[in-house]
Amino acid sequence: MIVGGSASENLAEKISERMDCDLSIPEFEKFPDGEVYVRLTDDVEGEDVVVVQSTCYPPNQNYMELFLLLDVARDSGAEQVSAVVPYFGYGRQDKRFESGEAVSLETVANLIECSGADEVYMMDIHPQPIERSPEVFDIPAHNLTAADILAEYIDQNYSLSNPVVFGPDSGAEEWAKRAGEAIGADWDYMTKKRLGPEEVEITPREINVEERDVIIVDDIISTGGTMREAIDILKSHGSNDVFIACTHPVLVDDALDKLRDTGVKDIVATDTIEGEVSKVSIASVVSEALSQ
Repeated sequence: MIVGGSASENLAEKISERMDCDLSIPEFEKFPDGEVYVRLTDDVEGEDVVVVQSTCYPPNQNYMELFLLLDVARDSGAEQVSAVVPYFGYGRQDKRFESGEAVSLETVANLIECSGADEVYMMDIHPQPIERSPEVFDIPAHNLTAADILAEYIDQNYSLSNPVVFGPDSGAEEWAKRAGEAIGADWDYMTKKRLGPEEVEITPREINVEERDVIIVDDIISTGGTMREAIDILKSHGSNDVFIACTHPVLVDDALDKLRDTGVKDIVATDTIEGEVSKVSIASVVSEALSQ
């Protein structure tokens, strides 16, 4: 049985259709003091339950719903409880940089386990390497990727001219490689130097982009500063159409408008966070992983 959290009801429905299994949408309420109320509307006793809930904005509320859903599924007699957390909030703080800092990734992982999850599935959790799960879980953890399906969507919907796939920095090299290989294209990455919270300097590596279509792929876009700089550099080197692809379209404030102002051909993201650029569903990737 697939149980859809309030942040991922549409994705949960797509997964249930692909797996040909029951879909359950719980009852949710929010009290005046901000507390959330959760009630399962279907009997889960003896069932293998998959709770699908992204923890995007508002992350605190969405995480609380996830914890309550996992707990009530376990307490109601589910045979197995799996957590699918497409966008894994609080994952960026994976180490302690300053004395006294909370390592939020470890805290959230502990809470997921304590809430009753037998296993957890994530999608391109930032800043982990592609398809490598954080080593903070004591339960089976799976870090899936959308790099290939993003590239395939662009390749299938546009007539690309001698395309090349770029990662906007060295951290995105594995995503560029995976996406490039998925469509049989050249791939590379750019070097990045961060000058401040929203200011970056991009330096292109030695690859010819003149008169070639370019796909820039990354796991997450937040402010879009890195992507905007990469687009400007590529266009200055004579590229044709430039496409942006990412797994998680966080896109804070006016990031989307600023990206569009660069003249980018298209912006393609997945439905880990539902929005107007969420054109590719991860349902196929999640369904395949759950079926194994």
